[in-house]
Amino acid sequence: MGDSTAGNNLIRTKNAIFASSGSPYFSTVLTLMGAVVILSNIGASKGVSFGPLITDGGFFLFPLAYILGDVISEVYGLKAARRSILVTFILAFFAVFCFWIMIQLPAAEFYDGQEALERTLGPIWQIVVASACGFLVGQFANSWVLVKLKERSGERGLILRLIGSSGVGEFLDTLIFCAIAAPVIGIADVPSFINYVVVGFIYKTAVEILFVPVTSMVIKWFKKREPGYSQAAVES
Repeated sequence: MGDSTAGNNLIRTKNAIFASSGSPYFSTVLTLMGAVVILSNIGASKGVSFGPLITDGGFFLFPLAYILGDVISEVYGLKAARRSILVTFILAFFAVFCFWIMIQLPAAEFYDGQEALERTLGPIWQIVVASACGFLVGQFANSWVLVKLKERSGERGLILRLIGSSGVGEFLDTLIFCAIAAPVIGIADVPSFINYVVVGFIYKTAVEILFVPVTSMVIKWFKKREPGYSQAAVES
């Protein structure tokens, strides 16, 4: 059973220490996470190929959402991670609703981009459904695995739990997203779909692993600046 230490804004659960999500740092990471997911959903409406490799236009952004998710899970805990995932989920659908309104508004006579606007933002809702389903399952799995590993090892083993949780989360996310999004971006045959899933999973996981040193540094930066975190970690 966990307990909250109000004096230093820390939350303890078993062997793990987490900062309070009431911190201003948490809101900053949450804002960045929402922006990354919305932009990646827009980019994902474009099919992209690098020779035989097939992906989408949001491929370079979405791994950042998982990196930010790792920061939230490691520093602020599972409850804060769930809140951030749900808030980001709602923001993504709000963005789609706004895009729909923009498309439905009557175009001025001098505006000649209506067709391009509809073509670019029109199918976004399908991409968002794919992204949201994958994001919910993948991020929840990623956060759950990371936090449970932290509860077993405390502050030790950060790199291993970042890699392990990322692998589980990215696989589930990629599989669900690709299954829904593939027809939207024009992937209709099984070999191309398998290519899409495999490339997406390997790429996203590889990016996260590549950025593990950076993610670790960012996490340590947050821990040092959260009231009482460093001292509590030493005492535990």
